[in-house]
Amino acid sequence: MRHVTTLSLIRYTGLRQKSWAFAQMGLAPTLLSKVSGLSFGRLMGSGGGNGFSLAPNFGVYAWLGHWEDRDAAEDFFAHHDWWQEVRQRQDESATFFMLPTMTHGVWGGERPFTPDPEAYDPASPVAVITRATIRTRKLPDFWRYVPQTSASVEEHADRVLSVGIGEYPIFMQATFSIWRSGKSMQDFAYRSKHHKQVVRLTRDRKWYKEEMFTRFSLLEARGKWNGQLATELC
Repeated sequence: MRHVTTLSLIRYTGLRQKSWAFAQMGLAPTLLSKVSGLSFGRLMGSGGGNGFSLAPNFGVYAWLGHWEDRDAAEDFFAHHDWWQEVRQRQDESATFFMLPTMTHGVWGGERPFTPDPEAYDPASPVAVITRATIRTRKLPDFWRYVPQTSASVEEHADRVLSVGIGEYPIFMQATFSIWRSGKSMQDFAYRSKHHKQVVRLTRDRKWYKEEMFTRFSLLEARGKWNGQLATELC
């Protein structure tokens, strides 16, 4: 049995659909926690622009699932009533099927992902999820650096996609990003002057209560995002 992770980016337009989507942040988690074959799931919102903003974006959401196997994920996307309603209400969505290859840290006190290091190919496209809970008293200091960090990622030539998401994006902040290769992602992480500075500040100023970093190989992409076929992002 091989675990698989999915991340779906979902966009809604119009007041009625946005209101429904916002309500799901409170209503859907209990329902989704009972999905067969789902070992870990999170429904998340997003900030304005590319997601890295204190202002909420009521039109963009993300649904993350870690599944016991590919069949469980496929069954959910083909048959589950909640997802079928999402499909009816959304303006566009993209779903990425991924295999965790490396992970460290915790998410809500859990270690949700089951990595397969042998699936990692540094020459192939990779996806990354970073997630942290920021200490309340550290929020002003943390958010001073977010625009610079976001800009440094977006300016990198080998970044294909990056979106800021989170259960409560102000203090439970996550990032989903796709890179042309594992090597280019590592080059950014270890050679970017600004990124190294932020990593150092994270440690020195103790911004986080908890944090997690997980790298994935990309298995498949479906749908569209920003009008672009998801397959073109991989």
